[in-house]
Amino acid sequence: MAAQNANDLEGRFKALRGVWSPEWEALAQLNPAYLKGYINIKTAAQGRQRLPAKIQELCFIAVAASVTHIHIPAVKAHIQAALAVGASKDEIFEVIGLTYLLGVHTVTLGFPILAELMEEMNLSLKSGQQSAEAPDAERTRIKEAFVKDRGFWPPTFNVLLELDPQFFEQYADFSAFSSRSPVLEPKYRELVVCAFDAATTHLYGRGTKIHMRNALQLGATPEEILEMLEITSLIGIDGVSHSAPYLLEQLSGEKGQ
Repeated sequence: MAAQNANDLEGRFKALRGVWSPEWEALAQLNPAYLKGYINIKTAAQGRQRLPAKIQELCFIAVAASVTHIHIPAVKAHIQAALAVGASKDEIFEVIGLTYLLGVHTVTLGFPILAELMEEMNLSLKSGQQSAEAPDAERTRIKEAFVKDRGFWPPTFNVLLELDPQFFEQYADFSAFSSRSPVLEPKYRELVVCAFDAATTHLYGRGTKIHMRNALQLGATPEEILEMLEITSLIGIDGVSHSAPYLLEQLSGEKGQ
């Protein structure tokens, strides 16, 4: 009976484009009721297909590949699943490449703090610094180029442009590879970025709101955004699936003594 239950769980898991692995097998052996509960919530998150299967998998990849998480088993499993439902190499790489955007949040957090402290302490950038002396026309050109590529300008970037336009211009150019590409539909690109901003390992509220608004303005529905967030929330299982085999290993060792 236990074997039948395990087989049923494996079948249900695979039906959700899950790749059955030793990690999931360990969880099934340790606590099948727990795994069943997870499969139920995973089904509720993605089973209604409010997003196309390919986009679901791209959201999974974005969250798993993010520098704040880097859960390689999930990256591999969801790349495999994405290819199986028709995602192209270019689409998958574009999603992976977009995760670089997480890095700039150090700057969007830190630059305003520095600007506030500079004002409080009556400090300024040293004379001769190219960034400090960039003419307003140069900053306007950089801002206009950003808006042309992205279609929006978050106020967050005002202080970045003010303090170091040279750095900001290179960031804007490098990170615009996706918005210049015809590979991902714009609303889905915004959903992918929103997913890793909203993920438990990042919880970047400002970015989540910016990209959620962009997605809605580009035609995403509230139902699609709900599904993206629910899929992203499944990141919580990664610690469980990663740890379960070690517990099973220790228990097997004790039995063998």
